[in-house]
Amino acid sequence: MRSQVIVKWADPAVYRFDLEEVQPLPHDQARAWLDEQFTALQCEPIRLTGKVLTADKVLCVAQAAGEERFRDAAHKDWAVAYARAASAALAKPVVTVDLLTQSVGY
Repeated sequence: MRSQVIVKWADPAVYRFDLEEVQPLPHDQARAWLDEQFTALQCEPIRLTGKVLTADKVLCVAQAAGEERFRDAAHKDWAVAYARAASAALAKPVVTVDLLTQSVGY
């Protein structure tokens, strides 16, 4: 089964993370990692109700981290950790995070 996370800012700025060769992350660890990053990056809830869905966290963390964390080799470990957490927390083999349209697709 294919396992991949794609993070897009614009057409030329598309980052693909193939997770076939990477050890899967347990669901609870993935959610904890996203929670930690959401707090550390000082993300704000998207919804007026204050409720934060897992997909919202995936989107907000990518946006707050910035394109450099996905583009620069110095941050490769963080980007792979993000991809592993996004895939495991959402329990989907293919996840597309589109920052331009502010959407997460499966």
